[in-house]
Amino acid sequence: MACSSVCGALLLRRMVSSAAATRLSTAELRGLRNDLFSKEQARQRALITRTEKIEVTLEVPGHQGTLLIMNKGLSTPRCCARHLTEWHVNSSALALVDGEPWPMHRPLTQNCSLALLHFKMEDPHHVNKAYWRSCAALLGQVLQNAFKEEFSVELLTSPEVPVTSGAFCCDLVLDSQLDSWVPSEEALRSLTRDAHQLIQQNLPWEPLQVSPSFAIKIFSHSSYKQKEVEERAAESASGLVTLYRCGDHVFVSGGHLVARTGLCSQYDVTAIHNLGQTELGLLRRAQGLSLPVQLEAHHTVWRKLRGRAERLVGIPPTLSSEAKSPLPDASAVQAGAEVDPSKASPFPQQ
Repeated sequence: MACSSVCGALLLRRMVSSAAATRLSTAELRGLRNDLFSKEQARQRALITRTEKIEVTLEVPGHQGTLLIMNKGLSTPRCCARHLTEWHVNSSALALVDGEPWPMHRPLTQNCSLALLHFKMEDPHHVNKAYWRSCAALLGQVLQNAFKEEFSVELLTSPEVPVTSGAFCCDLVLDSQLDSWVPSEEALRSLTRDAHQLIQQNLPWEPLQVSPSFAIKIFSHSSYKQKEVEERAAESASGLVTLYRCGDHVFVSGGHLVARTGLCSQYDVTAIHNLGQTELGLLRRAQGLSLPVQLEAHHTVWRKLRGRAERLVGIPPTLSSEAKSPLPDASAVQAGAEVDPSKASPFPQQ
């Protein structure tokens, strides 16, 4: 079943790609994807024609065994947290539903057990992975919206790297007009400011499971994203693809994200490295460092962590099979000529 779904998606991708030859601006693409996401979300909710009740058994310290009666297909782990305390609402980053990781904003579909995860747990494995992945998603959103409208930005998949790597990553290809652009320290600070604006808005990361055909439609102007959709669908037991929305930014995710941007505290965009030419253009790896609200570091410790996060995370690039040049190590990355930001900044004037 999953195979036929993916094959159908492949045919649709070819049809959609030919129909989407006209290049839209970043703002137009953002509006189109956001609108399609909202309509599909509303369509799925409209399928619930009557309210059914489910039993949710809490596995939460101080509330062990408490039974909540919630609404099937509508109530989320965050809804359940609201029946407890404000601390549970504000601190919960991820849930475990019947022992499996579950986003805080995904509706519950059956009777289940529920645990709420936060950053100071004895075993933070699941929440740490989700947090690092969320920080990379936030970095991608910042990069997607940072540049002037005349410059295209193609976000690729964010490499799955452990927290111990020292930095989260987002691979991307910028407009060929920017191939000679070298990010200055001021440019990195500007991107960091953009990230903190999103953090201060405390935006939810909203998950939505969709069919591959719909996901291909939503990314009709990106052949790379369409290919990623097919790969995600092939890996999924259900054949569905998980999209996320943060504000008006819609993207594909290979795993669960934490509840909201406000869980991030210290956050810096630390580097953008050149990885070499590919058939899509010059491949770059943006990197960043972050700590959540419950685990802030002293500024001296933060400076040391930041220095480490500036070094290239040496993992295979997302386009490794298509790359025309090998991945350089950090010492071999060419800096190029510095660009005067007052004359050639790719960012809009503030």
